[in-house]
Amino acid sequence: MYRRDTFHLITSGMRGGKGIPDQVAAHPRVFATFTAPSFGPVHNRPSSGRPCRCGVHHDQDDDALGTPLNPDTYDYEAAVLWNAHAGALWRRFSTYLRRETAKRAGLSQRRFRDHARVSFAKVAEYQKRGAVHFHAVIRIDGPNGGDTAPPPWATAELLTDAIRAAARKVRVDGPTIDDRTHTLTFGRQLDVRTIKSADFNDGQELTERAVAAYIAKYATKGAETATGALDRPLKFAAELAQLDISDHARRLIRTTWDLGARKSLEHLRLRAWAHMLGFRGHFSTKSRRYSTTLGALRNARAEWRRAQAAAAQPERDTDTTYVLAHWVFAGTGLSSAEAWLAASLEPAPGTEGEPIK
Repeated sequence: MYRRDTFHLITSGMRGGKGIPDQVAAHPRVFATFTAPSFGPVHNRPSSGRPCRCGVHHDQDDDALGTPLNPDTYDYEAAVLWNAHAGALWRRFSTYLRRETAKRAGLSQRRFRDHARVSFAKVAEYQKRGAVHFHAVIRIDGPNGGDTAPPPWATAELLTDAIRAAARKVRVDGPTIDDRTHTLTFGRQLDVRTIKSADFNDGQELTERAVAAYIAKYATKGAETATGALDRPLKFAAELAQLDISDHARRLIRTTWDLGARKSLEHLRLRAWAHMLGFRGHFSTKSRRYSTTLGALRNARAEWRRAQAAAAQPERDTDTTYVLAHWVFAGTGLSSAEAWLAASLEPAPGTEGEPIK
């Protein structure tokens, strides 16, 4: 149900409906994927058709995919901290994006609000290596959101250029651990594609429906699905030894747990989110004016169900009272049998504290 609601939330922001005007379908829209940086080489399937660096052509279901070629040199600490700061990195990016879009329009940030707005909806997805990345639909509207047409200078090309510039510039200062300062950035792999209203053109163009279905697919995909990690929080570190998970997932969780013991990282609540490899953000978020809300969709569904239930019930005389239950007073206190049983369970005088045999 959550996946279907996410589908409608994303779709209504691309082609209207659910209270959103149909004219948003004519606004510049792109589908962007933001990845994490590299923390060390991993087993993969190169798109060129070449074998992995290990010399093997991995099958798409190979459990080795996403695991480090050399676990001893893989930067588990940076991987966990990146997940923990991914939400902050996105928030910083959204600010930079508006700044870069205004810059390309020749406007100040204050004047930009009088001409256009940038709206988005995104979901987080785990890669097999355990790093979170984001899929986002980003749209330019007029000054009042989807109800108003964007200015003539607002194009998908301008938006794409602004996204790439903002993604390159955004930085979040992470913690300093053992004299090592962490600075969090997006990875170099950034894919931005224009969303079309037409159907697929030989598989090269994205449609609104294809994008919404793709995003909704990952709306309920957690770390346990992608990396073979856990679907519940840890209570004790000793639990890790008993769990049937991959060595890579185990090391990610263990690193998250160990970092969570540091006083300087208390604000990240890493131990509470060790099963999510440090990521503690929402899996789907959107800007306020992008589309409808999950709450509105749930309320509409509840109203529809109430209407269907009312229509299925026969008409009743409003002056008639229906008795659905009849209550009889049973009494208070213990019955004689219950009193005897309670007395028999009491310890004999002088034996208080002895174990029950």
